[in-house]
Amino acid sequence: MVGVGSQGKPPTVKEVARHAGVSPMTVSRTLAGGANVRPDLQERVLAAVHELGYRRNENARILRPGQASGLIGVAITNLGNPYYGNFALGVEEVAAETGRRIVLGNTGGDPARERQLVADFLGRQVEGLVLVPAGGPSDHLQPGRLGDVPLVLASRRIYGLDVDVVLLDDVGGAYRGTLALLDAGHTRIGYLGYVSSAFTGARRYEGYVRALEERGLHPDPALVFREQEDAAGGAIRRLLDLDEPPTAIFSANNRNSIDALREIGRRLRSGATPQEMPALVSFDDFELAELMPVPVTIVDHDPRQLGREAARLLLSRLGADARQRGPARMVEMPVRVAPAVPSA
Repeated sequence: MVGVGSQGKPPTVKEVARHAGVSPMTVSRTLAGGANVRPDLQERVLAAVHELGYRRNENARILRPGQASGLIGVAITNLGNPYYGNFALGVEEVAAETGRRIVLGNTGGDPARERQLVADFLGRQVEGLVLVPAGGPSDHLQPGRLGDVPLVLASRRIYGLDVDVVLLDDVGGAYRGTLALLDAGHTRIGYLGYVSSAFTGARRYEGYVRALEERGLHPDPALVFREQEDAAGGAIRRLLDLDEPPTAIFSANNRNSIDALREIGRRLRSGATPQEMPALVSFDDFELAELMPVPVTIVDHDPRQLGREAARLLLSRLGADARQRGPARMVEMPVRVAPAVPSA
C-alpha cells in the first residue's frame, strides 16, 4: 500500500533506500538538500519518497524515545475568516488544559495543500489531528496513512472515512432560517451558498429546499447561487438586478453574507431605500451584524464551542491503542435562529 512500510507501519529511510536502490545515507543527504549526491540518484530517491509516501520525522532530534510531542495539528480551510480563528481558539483552549499546544495550518480549501499540511504535521510527530476537510480524495486520511494518530473532522464529514466528526445542525438551521423568511411573508427567497460538492453546502441547501417545499414552493433556479464561498459580490448583484428581484435572501455562510451586505450598502448610498432591499438570513454570525444597513437574522452557533468539542473527542482517543478506541462517533451541535426578519 502506498504510504505504508513493512508490517503496516509508515515507511522508513531504509525502505526508501531499498526501493530506490541506494544507501540510507544517500536518502538522508538527498532529503537534507542533496549535497554530494549525483542528480540521477536524487531523482531516484525523490521518486521513491513519492511512491512510498515517506515523510520525515521533524521532531526526531528533539524527542527522547517514547516521549510525546505534546502537539495537536489543526488544519482549517480559511485562516482569513474569523469564524475559523475562533474555532482554532476553542481547540487550543481544551488542548492547553492537558498541557498540549496546537500547530495551526491553512489549506485554503485546496485538497493538495491539505495533503501536504497533514504530511507536515505527521512529520512533526503530532499526537492527533483536528481537520476541517477541504474535500476531494481522502486516501491521505485513511488509518493506514496516519498510523496511530487519531483524527477528528470538524464541520464537514467525509463519507467512507470512519473517524470521529463534530458537525453543526446545518439542515435544521437552514430550514428554520428559511422558514422565518416564509413566516414573514416572503416567497421569492434567493440563496447564496457555496460549492455544491461541499458537505456543509449540500446540507444547508437541503434545509433551504425543505422549508420551501413544506410551503408548496420550489427553488427558482434564477434565485439560487451555490458555487461561491468567499466572493459572492457578483452573485448578489445579479440577484438584485433581476426584473423581479428576491424580497429575501438566505446566505449559507458569513463571508457570503458580508459580500451581500456590502452590495446592499452600496445601493443604499446610491439612493435606494431600505424597503427596496431584501431581508437577509445569515448562517453564521459575523462582527457588527447588528449595525448593518438592513436587519439581519442570524442562524447562530459558537465556533469556539465547536472547536472545544472537536478537541474533547480527540483527547478522549489519545493514550488508547488504535484497536481499542471503539467505533467512530458523530456529534451534531445545535444552532439557534436569532429573529430580525421584517415582513414582506
